[in-house]
Amino acid sequence: MANKRFFTEEHEWIEVLEANRIRIGITDHAQDEMGDVVFVELPFEDDEFEAGEDFAMVESVKSTSEIFIPAAGRVVAVNEQLEDEPELVNDSPENEGWIAEFELEEDFDGSELMDRVAYDEYLDTL
Repeated sequence: MANKRFFTEEHEWIEVLEANRIRIGITDHAQDEMGDVVFVELPFEDDEFEAGEDFAMVESVKSTSEIFIPAAGRVVAVNEQLEDEPELVNDSPENEGWIAEFELEEDFDGSELMDRVAYDEYLDTL
């Protein structure tokens, strides 16, 4: 299941890197709604979070949004480039603008989340 992407109703994407390792960012729709991102508050490596807990904050000229982890885990990498270039979240939200990587307590199956097709259909209802 490596490199499979899932999406949340909160407009976050979760990429499965390994069975128990994920990368999280916000979707193109989210960054478009937020406007120009001016600051990203990143977690620290080795920080631990419970499922559903917010781990980062994305601040734009319009709003501030919390970013949530879908499963319990520990931060193993953060996108330090965002400290100096928060605009990467706007320019490449689903690639270079990723926020953090986590090692999860259990393997991640994403069964409660949407795939790309379901997410695009969800966007059509908004």
